Amino acid sequence: MSAAVNTSGVWAGAGRRIHMQEVGLRDGLQMESAFVPTEDKIALANALSDAGLAKIEVTSFTSPTAIPALKDAEVVMREITRRPGTVYTALVPNVRGAERAIESRADELNLVMSASATHNIANLRMTQEHSFAALAQVVATAQAARVAVNVSLSCVFGCPMEGEVAPEAVFGWVQRFVDLGVGGVTLCDTTGMAYPRQVAAITAAARARWPGVEFTLHFHNTRGMGLANVLAAIDAGADRFDASLGGLGGCPYAPGASGNVCSEEIVHALACMGYETGVDLAALVAAAQRLPALIGHDIPSQIAKAGPRLALHPVPADFGAIKERALAREKELAGGTRTT
Repeated sequence: MSAAVNTSGVWAGAGRRIHMQEVGLRDGLQMESAFVPTEDKIALANALSDAGLAKIEVTSFTSPTAIPALKDAEVVMREITRRPGTVYTALVPNVRGAERAIESRADELNLVMSASATHNIANLRMTQEHSFAALAQVVATAQAARVAVNVSLSCVFGCPMEGEVAPEAVFGWVQRFVDLGVGGVTLCDTTGMAYPRQVAAITAAARARWPGVEFTLHFHNTRGMGLANVLAAIDAGADRFDASLGGLGGCPYAPGASGNVCSEEIVHALACMGYETGVDLAALVAAAQRLPALIGHDIPSQIAKAGPRLALHPVPADFGAIKERALAREKELAGGTRTT
């Protein structure tokens, strides 16, 4: 396993590059009832760029009526400060959304459909074939504009209404999009149903079948297995992961579910294990700590609350006296005497 400790006590994965991709500005904020002001969205995007994220999903070019939290998509995408080396992507549902995103200078269009027939109808109000036909038009629009395309397949690791989703059904959709010339595919654990052995098997099979495709893994922490699934995917060869600032996010079809895996928690864990993410953890945590004031409630992130593992704290105010008594007692015990 790539995360194992070798005989010298060093993590075997030391130095391996893992690309962290931030989805909180879209996947997270779209679930919030409070509207985050446009200038604050832009400031958050800029802070994430400065932190060194490989990719940032800035917004969604959907109907403002459908997702009012992201009604300022054009302004946000146009006014962010772009860091060389970071990819700025946006979710688009249809050709009109693609045109808006392209006009706003998105580097990539992220398209979504579900590997589950039931979830696709419930979430997108379309059959899978209808979704594919519509997204094929979006792919053609992007290709004409020479803009990259990524397809996110929901419910790859299980559907909250159907249960298990057959890997071959997932791979059938991957192949159809690859045949259209799509170069990036995200395998999504939409409602947190994935488990490590399953993740490793699907990840390894996908990478072996399509070595030229850029695969991303997208996990939710609904059942507390987010980090374990990330590590299982890394062991199977994955090197790109979506995560959400502060652990924001969720899914309307998984009531009570927690959000996406938390960006700062994943970066912290990978850094402890010797992986290279290129992300400034302190800057990422500082960005996460802005969120409660913007969204009006606490965030799941443990790192934003507790800090990294070597965030030290001052000794007690009376530590000197405590230490003195402890040393005196040690001396007494060494001399064979005892006081009460």
